[in-house]
Amino acid sequence: MSSPSAAPPAPNNLKRIVAASLIGTTIEWYDFFLYGSAAALVFNELFFPESDPLVGTLLSFLTYAVGFAARPIGALVFGHYGDRLGRKKLLVLSLLMMGGATFAIGLLPTHATVGSMAPVLLTVLRLVQGFALGGEWGGAVLLVSEHGDARRRGFWASWPQTGAPAGQLLATGVLALLTAVLSESAFGSWGWRIPFLLSGVLVIVGLWIRLSVDESPVFKEALKRAEARKADAPAERLPLVAVLKHHWRDVLVAMGARMAENISYYVITAFILVYATASAGLSKQTALNAVLIASALHFAVIPAWGALSDRWGRRPVYLIGAVGVGLWMFPFFALIDTGGFGALLLAVTVGLVMHGAMYAPQAAFFSEMFATRMRYSGASIGAQFASVAAGAPAPLIATALLSDYGTSTPIALYVIAASLLTVVAILAAKETRHRDLADVSAEAEDVMPAPVRAEAAAKDARAL
Repeated sequence: MSSPSAAPPAPNNLKRIVAASLIGTTIEWYDFFLYGSAAALVFNELFFPESDPLVGTLLSFLTYAVGFAARPIGALVFGHYGDRLGRKKLLVLSLLMMGGATFAIGLLPTHATVGSMAPVLLTVLRLVQGFALGGEWGGAVLLVSEHGDARRRGFWASWPQTGAPAGQLLATGVLALLTAVLSESAFGSWGWRIPFLLSGVLVIVGLWIRLSVDESPVFKEALKRAEARKADAPAERLPLVAVLKHHWRDVLVAMGARMAENISYYVITAFILVYATASAGLSKQTALNAVLIASALHFAVIPAWGALSDRWGRRPVYLIGAVGVGLWMFPFFALIDTGGFGALLLAVTVGLVMHGAMYAPQAAFFSEMFATRMRYSGASIGAQFASVAAGAPAPLIATALLSDYGTSTPIALYVIAASLLTVVAILAAKETRHRDLADVSAEAEDVMPAPVRAEAAAKDARAL
């Protein structure tokens, strides 16, 4: 498809849209990653104190994985209503749900107070977090993709993606600060609650910014066309039905593309807190500091990779990341095993730079696969269903492999296998860099029932 003929949006307006999406996703990822870091550091003692330390960590990561199980449900619900009602309304709702659940975790009683009810409550709130995040990602990247200049869509759409390292940076930074200034007993007693309670303040800021932006013009135009046809045409298919009928191949490609990206990220940023302390003998503070610095560099390289995807295409940049992560896994663990901070920092930084080459073009790549009235559903389903098989069990599988084998070799092979799967998926995909997100013919063909297409086309011709 050719590039859009519509004029690019005003720079100030586009920057406001990007800022709203970035800040919102930063807050939501802060909430999500905060849980992952706390699961590795303290939740095993606070909520599963009767277990062996490594078993307690496994149980802690199991509640972490539960959040991923809820993400596909969130993707279905938010995707459906986001394609029907608009991106903005659903993004506001997802932010409220995520922030409320995170704040509530900061108020939870521990196992010492309420016994087995503590991990149950923790799991319920983790489910709410996962449900909200399942709807957040698709809406945030679409809001930017559908507002942005098509020639630089990869660059602009990559900015909401920086919300992940920004959230990781914020969550890890707060935890690193608290572990540095508080004694271990004070942090385990009450200090761990502070980062979760801070989420309440962040949500207020995020809502103020997110409510100030307008709905996607591409979506508004598609909705106007759908409303105009309602009187003369049968009802449109549900977005989910249309996606699975016409775009099942794209959904599978998106799921395959997510495997290496998702698995490598959670091994590098979450499991690293376990491996560095349990196997390499490094302190929690040292591991947190390495993730903190590397996350800052990760934030910086994502827009650069996004810009390269505008020049080279989504597929070439994505392949660089998938191959790079796979090749880096054995050096990654070898560097950590040296026990030095510099080696640990190098291992995490290179890993996240390679991850960024997959994560940066992902927003534009997935957005360009689907027509407007099914785009929220399609992008969200492809991304979030993959997270159940990829990111959800990644720290759990890595920890179990370490427990069973006592070496990093099977963990490295696990990530390499995911990289190979992603390479196959990207090679099977079509390049989407030049696609027009507002393409009307694609909209009509993919969303409208077959008997109505000819009549709708004739009606459009008469209107012209």
